[in-house]
Amino acid sequence: MTTTPDAPAAAPGTRGGVELTGLETIPENERRGRPAGLFWPWFAANVSVFGIAYGAYLLGFGISFWQAVLVGVIGIVVSFFLVGVVSLAGKRGSAPTMVLSRTMFGVHGARVVSILSWLLTVGWESVLCVNAVFAVTATADFFQKGAGDSVGINIVALLVVAAIIVVLGIFGFHWIMRAQLIITIVTGVVTLVFLVTVLPHIDLSRVGAIPAGSAAVVIGGLVFMMTGFGLGWVNAGADYSRYLPRSASGRGVVGWTTFGAAAAPVVLLVFGLLLAGSSKSLNTAIGAYSLGPLVTLTQPWFIIPFAIVVVLGLIAGAVMDVYSSGLALLSAGLRVPRPVAAGIDGVIMTLLSVYVIFFGGDFFGQFQGFLITLGVPIAVWAGIFIADVILRRRDVDEAALYSARGRYGAVNWLSIGLLVVGTVIGWGLVTNTYAAWLGWQGYLLFGLRESWGGANLGVLIALVIGFVGYLVGGRGAVRRQEA
Repeated sequence: MTTTPDAPAAAPGTRGGVELTGLETIPENERRGRPAGLFWPWFAANVSVFGIAYGAYLLGFGISFWQAVLVGVIGIVVSFFLVGVVSLAGKRGSAPTMVLSRTMFGVHGARVVSILSWLLTVGWESVLCVNAVFAVTATADFFQKGAGDSVGINIVALLVVAAIIVVLGIFGFHWIMRAQLIITIVTGVVTLVFLVTVLPHIDLSRVGAIPAGSAAVVIGGLVFMMTGFGLGWVNAGADYSRYLPRSASGRGVVGWTTFGAAAAPVVLLVFGLLLAGSSKSLNTAIGAYSLGPLVTLTQPWFIIPFAIVVVLGLIAGAVMDVYSSGLALLSAGLRVPRPVAAGIDGVIMTLLSVYVIFFGGDFFGQFQGFLITLGVPIAVWAGIFIADVILRRRDVDEAALYSARGRYGAVNWLSIGLLVVGTVIGWGLVTNTYAAWLGWQGYLLFGLRESWGGANLGVLIALVIGFVGYLVGGRGAVRRQEA
């Protein structure tokens, strides 16, 4: 393999238990495991109270329970299926997601999407960290009124949560996989017990009486679920399948990734819808992302185990984000060892968390605006990436991934052009009522802004533009690359 400053010829492996492998292709002798092993990290990263909270958010669109179940399940499963397809490329190419993006964007062109990926993962890891801290303070407040407002408790909780996230992110893949296995088992069992304990709070007559909404708000709910779940992870799919042998089942990679990631959110969403639809006060509390009401729903003896599981689930997601954001930062051009990159991201995450916890105010609304805004270009990228997976018949040229003079070139202007066009059109077809500074979006809706603005069709249109544009326009380039 030709060496470049971006990546040495052979992955350096581990030292003292710390994974040193960064952007390098995983050597054949280090590729091991089975696709079923992907279930554990993806389940652990998505078994969080976000699933319950999204029940209130979906009903907030003005749709009925059954409409919410339909768009919720479709949005979760379909968006995580896209993650599964991206994971398939990891098995085929044995490299991180953003490195594999070089086959369709060029070695230098892929830095653009690497920056987008880094921004998305840093945003997610910060929000997960913040909510883990909020879970701790909500529990403290239950046992002693006002304790959750204590600056000292907030600082200690943040330091402990951030330390766990950053340390696991620095130690890397193998430690993360072990931790996620344990977190999956613990959180899975305790979450099931929690769901059983809250069953008496569900009022099916009230849930069934919620009126249905229009097609526009239903589509808006679907896009909301896709951006909040799978599209928030699609840029990291290959990071966790790259250690699998090339002989591993492709269907298994897609299937276990999709199943592992979607199983918990689907169940938690349905329970969230039932709880939010049963009580207006609970709906409002969950919508404001207050975990206090959830804590008080369960039995007193179960509060501590439940709180621990909530925190573990949020930490599990943040750990995977820190790991992937570090890889994206390296792919964007930062030349430091992978553990250092993960550490840098951890520091940024901690600083952002400090701002949100102590000065941020209504952070969730701002974050939703952030998700929709970044969701558009990420959707274009996802469409391009998935089309490339479909078109490609051979494994990637490992050496060419790290050389602008190789078969993938420096910049693929078709992909860059699709990214720009898809983003411009997509932003013109979404609206952001979550954050005032994003009010400029929706400039292509014209007279339909009021009736269809909330549908945020721009995310779906962006996905289609990337997919169809590359499937049609990139076919010849892929064939030349594989010649």
